[in-house]
Amino acid sequence: MPRRKGSASSSSAIRQFRRQAGSVLAKLRKDIRAKEMELVGLKREEAALSQIAGRAIAGGAAVARAPRAAGGGGGGRINWRNVLGQLPKQFKASNVRQIRGLKDKRPSEIFAAITRWIEADLVKRKTRGLYEKA
Repeated sequence: MPRRKGSASSSSAIRQFRRQAGSVLAKLRKDIRAKEMELVGLKREEAALSQIAGRAIAGGAAVARAPRAAGGGGGGRINWRNVLGQLPKQFKASNVRQIRGLKDKRPSEIFAAITRWIEADLVKRKTRGLYEKA
């Protein structure tokens, strides 16, 4: 089948466009790699400063932490009164889990804390699964 008259110039334009897109993509990848390397350096600096300050970093940066006691799975002690202070007036157990440091706590630990709050008259149970600060 014979080619139409304008097809040679259009295929040349497409080739030129692809070449430009390829060079823009290569530059973008190079910029991304540079930013990632900068981010790695900043994370190392943050880890070093946190270690000097004696704090562990939450959120993915690898930091050497103090060795835990045998069988210690959940980290340090939780001040449950502070946790209660961070909750809204009405809350669910899922709200408790959203507080920093409690994401990986077992449900039994969270419900034990809620039960202690109820027994201490700090919290009242409104309905199943819904609690209110006293």
